[in-house]
Amino acid sequence: MKKLYIGNLSYDASEEALQTWFAEAGFQVLSVALIRDKFSNELRGFGFVEISDDKEADRAIQELNGKDFRGRPLTINEARPKREGDRGGGRGGPRKSRPRW
Repeated sequence: MKKLYIGNLSYDASEEALQTWFAEAGFQVLSVALIRDKFSNELRGFGFVEISDDKEADRAIQELNGKDFRGRPLTINEARPKREGDRGGGRGGPRKSRPRW
């Protein structure tokens, strides 16, 4: 099983629409997860798709990367593993204290 990163998504995309788009292109998708802002719940413009067969996932990358979905060319590649301790988002690093005047 491979997880694919899907970037440059339209902000009006949906999991169902993306799954249908993959199916119409001939790919069986196990799951679709579009990433949303945790405060506003708006789409962040990217998501992930899981495909059970590694060869099919590689073929999906080759055939669908750069193809139009809802008026935008998608960026599709193999998702990188999440780094240990990565909580996602935000501005990492220690906070610097400032003097209060």
